[in-house]
Amino acid sequence: MKKYPLTEHRWQQIINNDTQSNFYYGVTTTKIFCKPSCHSRNPLRDNVLIFKEVGEAIDAGFRPCKRCQPTGEVTNYDWVSEIKTYLDNNYQRKLDLTTISEECHGSPFNLQRTFKNESGLTPRQYLTEIRLNKSKNLLQTTDLSIKSIALRVGFSSDTYFITVFKRHFMQTPDSFRLQKL
Repeated sequence: MKKYPLTEHRWQQIINNDTQSNFYYGVTTTKIFCKPSCHSRNPLRDNVLIFKEVGEAIDAGFRPCKRCQPTGEVTNYDWVSEIKTYLDNNYQRKLDLTTISEECHGSPFNLQRTFKNESGLTPRQYLTEIRLNKSKNLLQTTDLSIKSIALRVGFSSDTYFITVFKRHFMQTPDSFRLQKL
């Protein structure tokens, strides 16, 4: 892959949403590429790679932005797959719909509606499923406290974790752990 420098001029084109630029930029943390005219949140400069052609970005493992659509059209299926990957990789963080939509390059309303239509779940429900599955694994394979597990998988508190776990599995995390021994 040929490397193109992120010059000060190109950086200014990105942060000023220049419509006259003739390159694409990829964000290494999200693996999404955009046109400089994209109105998504500005990336950190250290996370930006420059591409001259769409094919270079795709060959480097980047997906087209849903907001600016540098390839023309991004299917809802592809976008939801991208969102799921983002949630799978960031479930431990405090995530709300606004953060998810900014990171995955879409509006909160459109992201919520599209994700639900494609997957049958809201992004929050999908995120909770990930966290609960990760917590079940930790309950079965470690001696970590319930509080440690709750925080490790992204729940804001052990009390909330216990409530959600019990609602979903009809038993407390402690009961689940004892049952599996």
